Amino acid sequence: MSAVAIDLDRVLGDTTPLFDAWLADVSRRAHVDATRLDDELPNWRSMLERFAEEHAPVYLRPDARATAALRRLQAGGVRIGVFTDAPEELARIALAHLGAARRIDELETGPGSLERLLARLPGARVVRNVEELHS
Repeated sequence: MSAVAIDLDRVLGDTTPLFDAWLADVSRRAHVDATRLDDELPNWRSMLERFAEEHAPVYLRPDARATAALRRLQAGGVRIGVFTDAPEELARIALAHLGAARRIDELETGPGSLERLLARLPGARVVRNVEELHS
């Protein structure tokens, strides 16, 4: 195996609760419609990044098994890609907090992230749970 494409939210750490908490917070503080962030709050990405940096320890816990598997794959010369529907700012903070950022070769975020990652890592095995990461 020369490459893996890992689902961030199912394998390494689920970013959804952190993103949902930020949406609730920003909707309350800025009085914006969370479905219209680009229109109503142009700097939402930097706000998300700050919120994620501050709150990641509450929502994300490193998994020793996943970390060991990433270390083993990297040592074996396997290219490691990660995909998620989450915004890039959130994904990067999550990977750093989970101790995975330095082991990742490629990151794709947002809608269509898996397809874009597979185009960059042809033949990669898609990993959607921790058990698959160990096999």
